[in-house]
Amino acid sequence: MNITSLRFEGFRNLEDGELEPCAGVNVLYGTNAQGKTNLVEAIWLLSGNRSFRGSKDSELIGFGREFARIGATFFSEGREQTAEIVYAKGKKEAFLNGIKQSGTSGLLGKLCAVVFSPEHLTLVKGSPAERRSFIDGAVCQIKPGFRGTLLEYNKTLQNRNALLKDIPRHPGLEDTLDAWDYRIAALGSSIIRIRKKYTARLNECAQIYHNGISEGREKLDIIYSSGVPEEHCSSLEDAREYMLKYLTDNRREDIASGFTSLGPHRDDLDIRINGGSVRNFGSQGQQRSCVLSMKIAEEELIKISASEEPIVLLDDVLSELDSARQEFLLNKIGDRQVFITCCEAASVERLKSGKLFEIKCGRAKESEI
Repeated sequence: MNITSLRFEGFRNLEDGELEPCAGVNVLYGTNAQGKTNLVEAIWLLSGNRSFRGSKDSELIGFGREFARIGATFFSEGREQTAEIVYAKGKKEAFLNGIKQSGTSGLLGKLCAVVFSPEHLTLVKGSPAERRSFIDGAVCQIKPGFRGTLLEYNKTLQNRNALLKDIPRHPGLEDTLDAWDYRIAALGSSIIRIRKKYTARLNECAQIYHNGISEGREKLDIIYSSGVPEEHCSSLEDAREYMLKYLTDNRREDIASGFTSLGPHRDDLDIRINGGSVRNFGSQGQQRSCVLSMKIAEEELIKISASEEPIVLLDDVLSELDSARQEFLLNKIGDRQVFITCCEAASVERLKSGKLFEIKCGRAKESEI
């Protein structure tokens, strides 16, 4: 899988134009605020994912521009394909091979990519929400329909929480909780089981890479930690029944707090080295090694699912890693299309082939490595 042409118009600070990357390593270099990350972000958005920078759609349109358009021609599934997204007037439209999609989720699983940015290096010591977001984003690349389940669950959760807050003022509303409890249990149990299954695969793969990084000194374990006990996750029905009973039994507590106390919105990833919590006891180097192993494992699982190598996006991450981890990362991704951003071309001087793009004032100037 690789991009042969990336096009942009009115996007961020990028000057309207086109970039033709090679099938190997593409280095985007230049000083800060020139547009390097904007190019990486455009590729990530075209894979059907939300901005890894947490940007709103309105922020993607360049200053003084009425709309933004990004597009790519890429080779995947044995043929040339195109993807395009247009942002304008508070809405966005996505197109795959010229056919309008119901949303950008229609691009998921077509142009597959894995992004690694400095923000990801805080994944281990960050909040549970960050780790849930990581696992959900990874699953969506393999199971595009999972995004719809997540959206429906989050909407249901918001409605139930709003109802919980209203009940103290309007006690008669409590009878309507049964329907919301059932829906929370049905959607939540499905999400938990999908996450657990993916985490088990991620753990198996990441352990191999972490063993290499640590030279066999450390054993990595990634465990999906849920409020639904392991013994009730053997089947979807068992998990659903447990959740439903819990929500019913703890209804008074939920009404008092105005918040749903059980569900995938409360779950987390427990990341351990040699049995100890990396978040609480791991060094910065160990934490970064764990994230590195998890991201490479994520890429490997997409490859297995799609039977193709996903595109790898490294946004200013090499400067955050020591030389040993840089070497390990580059060795593991060297046989696929890669986009690397950095401040100086000398940062990747070990590379023997590929393309260099100097990014200055939103314009890309191409040269060979």
